[in-house]
Amino acid sequence: MPAAELCDRPVTLEQVWGRPAVVELRDRLATADGPHKMLALLEEELRRRLSETTGLGLVRHTSGVIAATSGAVPIGDLRTAAGVSSTHLTQRFKELVGVTPKRLARTYRFTAAVFAIDPTRPVDWGELASDAGYFDQAHFGHEFRAFTGLTPTRYVEVRRRFLREHPGHVIDGWSLPAD
Repeated sequence: MPAAELCDRPVTLEQVWGRPAVVELRDRLATADGPHKMLALLEEELRRRLSETTGLGLVRHTSGVIAATSGAVPIGDLRTAAGVSSTHLTQRFKELVGVTPKRLARTYRFTAAVFAIDPTRPVDWGELASDAGYFDQAHFGHEFRAFTGLTPTRYVEVRRRFLREHPGHVIDGWSLPAD
């Protein structure tokens, strides 16, 4: 089953692997000598299934570059370096990851930007957007609303209110002020 069909919906292992495969795995797990052997059997099955996956190397390499650059890499450059078409790269990603490489890059870039926000200090939105690899502050604001439903300013207001209402907690590695 392509991962894109699994995106944003709960499914059972039976729906993904089929009933016979799940029954066989369940039987093997039931006869295993303890939890460590059970985990080893499950890991072995997952690795076996992954090794049979066409295009996994391409997706693994490309997603690794996306992760290493926090999404600030042109997908066209990745496609060219891999020597494949945009369509092929997109199809492999949808099949194996569930989203396109562009969507994965957007997610990494947005995550890096959010983690760079320190709600205890003033935020220079232009600098933050630029550092995260956004074309401009307006593009960043649009992406922010698309991912959260909030403007960046509203997000910081909510985070600051949380900090005030929950003194002593730590969120994102920052000690929260008690004021």
